[in-house]
Amino acid sequence: MAVIGKNDLQFGYSWSAIPPDDPRVTGKADSTFLSRNEGYEVLPFLNHISKTKETALKAERLIQKHLPGTVRSRENVLKWLQDNWNSYP
Repeated sequence: MAVIGKNDLQFGYSWSAIPPDDPRVTGKADSTFLSRNEGYEVLPFLNHISKTKETALKAERLIQKHLPGTVRSRENVLKWLQDNWNSYP
């Protein structure tokens, strides 16, 4: 069950995917990298890792404002969030 929807997001995103990366075509989001500018990737990622709306929105803020540009894989984004969760309000 989704904790947040498109209208809950606090930042602006692109919602038009290039066909080979479009989850409507592939049936799933890109399994390797999380594009922090693509809403169709960020929204499912936040819903997958969060149990509450509050945590999803905090994770979104951390991804948009603090996540280093060198951290790109979904696995590493999740690890970075876990390691840095208490460092930011």
